[in-house]
Amino acid sequence: MVTPRSTATRAVISRSALVECAAAAVAAGGEIADLRRDAYGHGVLPVARAVLAAGARAVRVDGAEQARLLRSAGLAATDADVPDIDAELLYGLPGDGQSAPSPVMRLTGTVMSIKPLRRGEAVSYGYTHRATADTTLALVTGGYAQAIVRALGNRAHVELRGRMVPIVGRIAMDVCVIDLGGSPVLSDVPATEGDEVTYFGGAGPARAELRAWAAATGLTAAELVCAAGLHASRVEGD
Repeated sequence: MVTPRSTATRAVISRSALVECAAAAVAAGGEIADLRRDAYGHGVLPVARAVLAAGARAVRVDGAEQARLLRSAGLAATDADVPDIDAELLYGLPGDGQSAPSPVMRLTGTVMSIKPLRRGEAVSYGYTHRATADTTLALVTGGYAQAIVRALGNRAHVELRGRMVPIVGRIAMDVCVIDLGGSPVLSDVPATEGDEVTYFGGAGPARAELRAWAAATGLTAAELVCAAGLHASRVEGD
């Protein structure tokens, strides 16, 4: 059974990374932070509190009603001023440099099932991936309905138990397939149903995986993280 769309992926928002990134973004210059589209999928209220505490003059939101609600909560907000604080720094997005800042969002999915794949057998509809050797696959939550863009099939990886494993085959609406390697009896990367996978973010090897997403899709890291965050179940983390 496919996991319901509302719980297919989780956007884990790191409180410590948000504070760190808000301080860095304000220190780099500017007065107005861009919090449109629910703060790029990160959640308006926590981001507003963090960036205003760091010294921003105001936050830019989507409309007059949202700005009024924030102001009623004591948060300086506008729906008209042009944002000038670096959004990449604020949300910890990988830019053109070699080192990425601490990512504020970690996007996760869940292993639903594990099955063998024999040499020569194909994966998913369209058969865009065919096994060159016996291997083990896992079906994980997260598909193009959750902004795991179809162009990522055969071109991106997820983090599982501290190791990066490839997404193989076409990405479906609510799920995708990852290759655990090894034989159908013993995979290279041990996994069980219910294991968490990380698509991007966190402190592990998927920390800057958004760079690979951007290269595969032609979209920016900001566009990708915004779409993913808006389609995920959002929770707070350390």
